[in-house]
Amino acid sequence: MTEPLILSVETATLAGSVALARGEEVLARLVGDAATSHSNTLLSDIDKVLSEAHIELGQIDLFAVASGPGSFTGLRIGIATVKGLAATLNRPCVGIPTLPAMAHSAGTSEKTVALLPAGRGEVFAQLFAVTKEGNVTALDRASHISPQALFEKYSALENVLWCGEWAASNAGLLPGGARVAAETKILAEHVSALGLLRFRRQRVEHPDALQAIYVRPSDAELKLNERR
Repeated sequence: MTEPLILSVETATLAGSVALARGEEVLARLVGDAATSHSNTLLSDIDKVLSEAHIELGQIDLFAVASGPGSFTGLRIGIATVKGLAATLNRPCVGIPTLPAMAHSAGTSEKTVALLPAGRGEVFAQLFAVTKEGNVTALDRASHISPQALFEKYSALENVLWCGEWAASNAGLLPGGARVAAETKILAEHVSALGLLRFRRQRVEHPDALQAIYVRPSDAELKLNERR
């Protein structure tokens, strides 16, 4: 069986990334510009990745996109773009939650806590187990919590691997001796790897089924609730 060509998009983080893979082999990849909106760069970034690998958009077999949590605006842009491309080309797609992709990027571990900044000094967090085959199993639900609540929630666990953007930026705040995985700048590669597992298990989606995973209310909703 020929390995699928997978175009993966990650716009949950400020910079974001795009990757093109044939099965497990990454053919091209690109890190976005954190200072520029994904709405201005995503399509051109996709075109650059395809051009580098000498692949036409119509050759793509599967579209994969980070479905959240993360930047509300970024998620909407990434998901809408993938929906449009997959629907136009009549291709399947998969939405891969951001935190499992981060855990996958950190490698094998019985206990991995993936952390992503959530704004207002808070953090998105979730606990996983990651096998050497790359299977990622959630051991609890994704949460939106303060750093203090984060430490209270996971401090009793032993031999934890901390990973993700927040962990890399705040390693000094983590418990003494904490293992912190190097931050990956191209999370789209791991969105692609988890998308491939879903493809092999025939768990792909129709474009209309793609939904963002926000975990917390938007800032606009929070401000509205504060006024009430």
